[in-house]
Parts: sequence; C-alpha cells; structure tokens
Amino acid sequence: MTGSSLSRLNQYRILWIFVFFDLPTNTKKDRKEHALFRKRLLKDGFTMMQYSIYVRHCSSRENAEVHIGYSGDTDPPFRSY
Repeated sequence: MTGSSLSRLNQYRILWIFVFFDLPTNTKKDRKEHALFRKRLLKDGFTMMQYSIYVRHCSSRENAEVHIGYSGDTDPPFRSY
C-alpha cells in the first residue's frame, strides 16, 4: 500500500463498546433487574457476545459517547451485601 492509501484508511475511526457485568440473581427482584438491564442493552443495539458480555459497534467517537452515557444510565441500583 502507498502512503496516501494508508492515511485514507486511518481516517476511519471504528469503535467498539464492551459491557461486562455480573449482577446478582438470588432473589426474584434481582432476576427482574438483571432482565431489565439486559433488555435495555439489546434495545440500544448491543449484541450478546458471551454470557454477561455485550458489544456494540459505533462509527464515530461521538456516537460511542452517546451509547456509553446511555449504558451508564441503565445501571441497576447498587446494593452492598
């Protein structure tokens, strides 16, 4: 490849967002929160890569920041045991 074709390829910024989580599922309420969290990720375009690991492709940094902010808003309430 020539230098000009390499610089053209480098202009593309492809980003992947990974969400790793491990939520408790001991009680009925915990299982419901887990299911709602998972459904919100799927609704936002995330794909299950592996159990409790979801991934989403973003075409730009701005697009990624929107989805990172959104996934952070869907966190289930933190409880200390």
